[in-house]
Amino acid sequence: MRVRLVNLVGVCLPFIGLIVAISLLWGIAFNWIYLVLLFGMYLVSGLGITIGYHRYFTHKSFQTSRFVQALLAISGSMALEGSVLQWAAVHRSHHQHSDDEHDPHSPHTHGAGVWNAIKGMWHAHMGWLFRSRSLSLQKYVVDLKKDRLITTMSALFPLWVLLGLLIPAVLGGLITMTWTGALLGFIWGGLVRVFFVHHVTWSINSVCHIWGTRPFKSHDESRNNPIFGVLGLGEGWHNNHHAFPTSARHGLRWWQLDISYLIILLMSRVGLVWDVRVPSPARVAAKRNPR
Repeated sequence: MRVRLVNLVGVCLPFIGLIVAISLLWGIAFNWIYLVLLFGMYLVSGLGITIGYHRYFTHKSFQTSRFVQALLAISGSMALEGSVLQWAAVHRSHHQHSDDEHDPHSPHTHGAGVWNAIKGMWHAHMGWLFRSRSLSLQKYVVDLKKDRLITTMSALFPLWVLLGLLIPAVLGGLITMTWTGALLGFIWGGLVRVFFVHHVTWSINSVCHIWGTRPFKSHDESRNNPIFGVLGLGEGWHNNHHAFPTSARHGLRWWQLDISYLIILLMSRVGLVWDVRVPSPARVAAKRNPR
């Protein structure tokens, strides 16, 4: 019950922030400062999820230092999607049971018909957050729980969430030297940003298992969706990811924009990450669906 209550607050508070932000637009309480805070914090927390929570902690797509691990854990926590351990456990469970009855957020387990399809879409997008979680999920993160840094970062999750809300508030206040600027920084760079990060991330679970292309063989309904390939910083190339889960690169074609991988590549060039895992051309060719 406590987890579901926390999830409810985490879902509703950013939505309330969005409503407040939209209402303030009528008074022109918005300018480039808050746009930059919104976009900047979206990138920081979004990349914390895509590069940190997903590609590093969950799939070990590359290696990096303890300092960078801590930064990735903090920035991912700012997205308010749960601690590293919680997020990784759910996602690893999703990969093992993708689109079967044990998948924590499949849209394809509610039966046939239009109404059941709508129920499945709702469940995959955010309905699953309000269902009780099985303790058996902990078996998916046995390796991570042995790492003291990860367990510490997970335990401090509420602190990182608070930090992610305070940073844009403080910046908004310092740049404008007003309390109004601090409030608007909190609303746009904090609450509204969390709202957008949430719904883009959740759309990978829902939209990218319903609409898109399936160029690779996989045991599920994962699909590549170019809209969320861009909005999701590369995560929308979801069929590619399910075909090659440990790959640091999700956009496998030159035209498939994968901002997260480009940043990983840049980090590797300056020595911040190494042993970056990418499938060989032979593996990619072997997994392609026949046309």
